[in-house]
Amino acid sequence: MKKPLAEFIGTFTLVLFGCGAAVIAGEAIGVLGISFAFGLALIGMAYGIGPVSGCHINPAVTLGVVASGRMPMGEAFSYIIAQVAGAVVAALILTIIVKGRLAGYDIGASGLGQNGWGEGYIGEYNMIAAFVFEAVATFLFVIVILGSTGGGAPTAMAGLAIGLTLVVIHLVGINVTGVSVNPARSIGPALFAGGTAIGQLWLFIIAPILGGLAAGSLFKAGLLDADAVPAAE
Repeated sequence: MKKPLAEFIGTFTLVLFGCGAAVIAGEAIGVLGISFAFGLALIGMAYGIGPVSGCHINPAVTLGVVASGRMPMGEAFSYIIAQVAGAVVAALILTIIVKGRLAGYDIGASGLGQNGWGEGYIGEYNMIAAFVFEAVATFLFVIVILGSTGGGAPTAMAGLAIGLTLVVIHLVGINVTGVSVNPARSIGPALFAGGTAIGQLWLFIIAPILGGLAAGSLFKAGLLDADAVPAAE
């Protein structure tokens, strides 16, 4: 149970502090602050639980690792269940905290850091733009993760590289979708925000998974794996 527990704690931390920064301090810290909240939470967990589980804390990453041939699907199921559970519990804790505001807090009106697109959502981008961003950003994110943790890579710096990549992804994408690149991160807040967040949740599950699988497939094929032996011509 060490690995699933680590993944639960890691995903819990990412969602609580990342979404918490957006919900509680968003007006004060802006896009830059929220971006660093997500990235720094990931960096901290990379060094805190990385030695135990690899710190996937993201179903799209886990499936990308499976696609790369570095993890069996049977083990991935326990990771994904723990990740989603961690995100849901984090969203619950965040709900309890914001509901404790003496002036009141309307999740339906102000949100819980859920992802989305379209009219009324941040930059008001359409569904195609949202899908393309989430798939491509996840693809690049998982490439950084697999590349920085593969053979021959300076793995001591992997957590920093991965966390800073997440910061950059948020800087670019917050106005587009709020940035998911992580189905668990989207599922947790959506369950408590309800409404449109639930209706749009499918995109934040499918697009990141496709991006993660595509990245993993490149490593499986040896196209980006430094340890791969080139096929004889």
